[in-house]
Amino acid sequence: MSPLAERRQKITGEISLSKELAQELQKEVRNLGDVAKNLPSWETADTTKLVMALLASAAFLEASDLHLEAQEEGAKLRARIDGMLHDVAQLSSKTYETLLSRIKLLSGIKLNVSGRPQDGRFTFFLQDALPLETRVSSLPSEHGESLVLRILNPQSLKTMKDLGLRKDLLSLSQKEIKKPNGMILVTGPTGSGKTTTLYAFLQEIQNPEIKIITIEDPIEYHLKGISQTQVAGKEYSFASGLRAIVRQDPDVILVGEIRDQETAAIAIQASLTGHLVFSTLHANDAAGTISRLLSLGEAPANVSSALNLIIAQRLIRKVCGTCSKNRKATPEEYARIIKGLGDLPKGLKPKIPAVLELPDPKGCKECSTTGYKGRIGIFEAIVADDALETFLTTAPSIAQLRSFAVKQGMVTMYQDGLLKVLEKTTTLQEVERVTAE
Repeated sequence: MSPLAERRQKITGEISLSKELAQELQKEVRNLGDVAKNLPSWETADTTKLVMALLASAAFLEASDLHLEAQEEGAKLRARIDGMLHDVAQLSSKTYETLLSRIKLLSGIKLNVSGRPQDGRFTFFLQDALPLETRVSSLPSEHGESLVLRILNPQSLKTMKDLGLRKDLLSLSQKEIKKPNGMILVTGPTGSGKTTTLYAFLQEIQNPEIKIITIEDPIEYHLKGISQTQVAGKEYSFASGLRAIVRQDPDVILVGEIRDQETAAIAIQASLTGHLVFSTLHANDAAGTISRLLSLGEAPANVSSALNLIIAQRLIRKVCGTCSKNRKATPEEYARIIKGLGDLPKGLKPKIPAVLELPDPKGCKECSTTGYKGRIGIFEAIVADDALETFLTTAPSIAQLRSFAVKQGMVTMYQDGLLKVLEKTTTLQEVERVTAE
């Protein structure tokens, strides 16, 4: 390959971090404050170094997104870490314009179009690590284009044991995902870790004896030994793609999201005809998932017959292991925990000491003064059985479904969070922020 061709390849679809720059940045960047401190020197360097420095810093700090928001003068740089946005620095107009052009060129976005939204992506090679896929979204705003870079790091993929599932729920999930047919749904809002959970399930069951095919929008991470396909407009939608996939003789099918009645009907039919189907659905909780399927026009008998397991989840921040200390719970906190765990099934009720200590994160350089570092899931699950099938014939409301599930032994997400508070993994305030109870 000629030097010119090599340079063109690098600036139009991928970018690599040199070993020297990687070592330099690893020494310089330990928190968001270090990014802000080093930004002026990066700005005086060439644009390529600035882009690489920002991407590498995001990877080192485990940021999921970088936001470049156009303002009247320049742009604001923000980073999303552990689900929370943080202001990082203010960029000058000149720096932002060059940065904007460079990222648009890298991601295949048209440089001369600024009045409508555009989407693109590029690959970032970080030394010996697996390549990071970066999805880019541009949006016209009052003061110019704003960019969001979604950083997909393969190292963020987790095994089932790393998701945060309780022992009883881990055992149940491992049993259900090995069944030959049926449907397993993971539900929650955008950014709640649904795809990570489903990928963990796929990695758990993947072996040469079964065929797994996915249809995603888009493919986020590439999994070995699995046939992954991507939605492509009307020609290859979730519904049409699912029809085609069934004809490929798969054992397991992953449908990125059930969005409409047609996709729901095909997925349910596939699960009833000898396939194991994994998918996601937007609902607030496990009970709401059933109501959502029924609202799409599916018959209660089909829903209950197709479903094996529904898991609803959220992500909560873990306390920083460096700065977190323990403190005595206040009487109000103690009362809230006792009340919240009051109707747990007997086998899961923890022994709560009279003097309860709770984690008390202080904030340090390691966690960018937030007191939290990393995230873990909290879950609730409904197992489809004969009792649920009978109950669905009464056309229950979401509240009635939730009450029924709790009576059948379901541990709610809030209660799962409280159990993680007692384990000193997170704080009561964080659980209440995420579950809003």
